[in-house]
Amino acid sequence: MTRSLFLPAFLLCSSLLVAQAPTVNAAPNTLFTGADGKFESAPDTAVVQFNITAQADNAKTAYDQASKQTEQTRQIMRDNGIDPKTAQISGYSIEPMYDWKNVKRKLVGYRVNTSVTLKLKDFAKIGPITQQLADGAVSESQSITYTLDNMDEAKSKAVEDAYRRARASADALAKAAGRSVGELSYASVDTFENVRPMAPMPRVMAMKAEAAPAPTEEFTPQTVTITAHVNALFNLK
Repeated sequence: MTRSLFLPAFLLCSSLLVAQAPTVNAAPNTLFTGADGKFESAPDTAVVQFNITAQADNAKTAYDQASKQTEQTRQIMRDNGIDPKTAQISGYSIEPMYDWKNVKRKLVGYRVNTSVTLKLKDFAKIGPITQQLADGAVSESQSITYTLDNMDEAKSKAVEDAYRRARASADALAKAAGRSVGELSYASVDTFENVRPMAPMPRVMAMKAEAAPAPTEEFTPQTVTITAHVNALFNLK
């Protein structure tokens, strides 16, 4: 019984994997090729993510502490010439905390957590802002990723590169067969973005003003790589 149930499930998974590739009914005198292409660009946007966290014996005190830390965060942004309205809140929670060692699961306090995302075009502001958030004990952890705002243009260039490679393969194969490539009959495109996140910057990394520069200073952000795969069906002359 176990074997008869497992076999159909395996066949179903296999059919799903096969379905991911495009199905092309190649007619006579056609040639089907596929190729990968890519485009690399320096990022134009830094995404800084951090949490505002407060913990207290009761919910109101925890909420008041979180509100105070949030206002401190707004002031840090203003001091660096950033409108606080540009920051986005991706989550807010207030949760009871229990002593799990106690059989009766005793309530010991409340924890408020707010997730904030800030996009920066001026990379020179990353170091001061993350440093001030850490020095002010506002955020327990921070992370930075780099991305492109104008992603559509980068994807188009990656597709162009993939198509050139696919066409070159088709030309080479047709030439070897004594034929030549005609018009494009069919094409499919898939694009992917390769985002390289930086390691989280915990609060314990906070340093005094006279200490060394922030970990992000004097380094160049890694490029953002967009890859594309093109499948193309050509008519043969």
